[in-house]
Amino acid sequence: MLEKSFYKKMLSKSFPFPIKVSYWDGKSEIYGNGTPNIEIVFNEKIPISDITRNASLALGEAYMDKKIEINGSLQKLIFGAYESADSFMRSSKFRKFMPHQKHTEEQSEKDVQSHYDIGNDFYRLWLDPTMTYSCAYFKKDNEDDLEKAQIDKIKHILEKLNPEKGKTLLDIGCGWGTLMLTAAKEYGLKVTGVTLSEEQYKLVQKKIYDENLQDVAEVKLEDYRELGNEQWDYITSVGMFEHVGKENLGQYFADVAKYLKKDGVALIHGITRQQGGASNAWIDRYIFPGGYIPGLEENVHHIVASGLQIDDMEMLRRHYQRTLEIWDNNFNKQRDVIEKKMGERFTRMWDLYLQACAASFESGNIDVVQYLLTKGASGKNLPMTRDYMLGQ
Repeated sequence: MLEKSFYKKMLSKSFPFPIKVSYWDGKSEIYGNGTPNIEIVFNEKIPISDITRNASLALGEAYMDKKIEINGSLQKLIFGAYESADSFMRSSKFRKFMPHQKHTEEQSEKDVQSHYDIGNDFYRLWLDPTMTYSCAYFKKDNEDDLEKAQIDKIKHILEKLNPEKGKTLLDIGCGWGTLMLTAAKEYGLKVTGVTLSEEQYKLVQKKIYDENLQDVAEVKLEDYRELGNEQWDYITSVGMFEHVGKENLGQYFADVAKYLKKDGVALIHGITRQQGGASNAWIDRYIFPGGYIPGLEENVHHIVASGLQIDDMEMLRRHYQRTLEIWDNNFNKQRDVIEKKMGERFTRMWDLYLQACAASFESGNIDVVQYLLTKGASGKNLPMTRDYMLGQ
């Protein structure tokens, strides 16, 4: 009875809509007023101590192991938990989990490879053909498909730099290379990409040779901290600072400043919490080891301390929510293939990850921000108004 009392207290206040809860003893209850569209099924009891110690880790593992089943939308359920003022999701243990993390070059390489070197074939199953694994940019709202939105995001980033043909660009954390190679082919820039992922490195290297871009493009399998004293006219970095760790954020922005030529321009795009930095225990253990989402104030502090100036900031929260919803839809269309290749536990884990992130963006728990930075007086080599960013 103690367990039931705890669960009832936890779940009855956690959602702004009615839910059905079916317990391990075969009995069910409805919490909230109205007809529920979502059912939580507990196939086993989850120890109270595990939940109170860290709800995200305990419940995430329980879902992976089928101790919990969800009938209905996982995203809606998690979004509801974020929306409810009394939800267990708003506890400090869930929102402010701060693991002891190492971000040495050796550990950073292991962390990056544990996520990105799952295999290019896995990511091809549910990303768009550009293999872009970051927030898309939906210029026409519901009309754009994911591939167009990803291409538009890349061009939106490059347009913000106001690039001049023949100048140089460094892409820190270049992914599978679409941004850097677009910059070379369509904007006439000489580009360098840096990644710690062997899978990404091999694919980008192949693209460079297949498209005969050796004279204008290179990719390095290297830690961005080891690039020496070379400088570039422009720097881009998309979805990168989330990997460097709280203790290395200052050094990350200092390195951006170091690698940028005088009066150079950088566009840094990454997930940011407007409410302050945080990590999530379940994501840290199973998805992004070493991950840390910086707070907005935290990033601005490090940017200013590095000697860079902020020229523009743009929030793209709704764009990332939609991107994740499309990814998860693509993922579930390939669910049987993924499950056969990677196993049921892995498949449930990734589905939970994609839907939980979509819910987190939907609720405003996290945001994604593009920081346009200059080394020198803000806007010195940029047009007077923001119209140029939109091709006007």
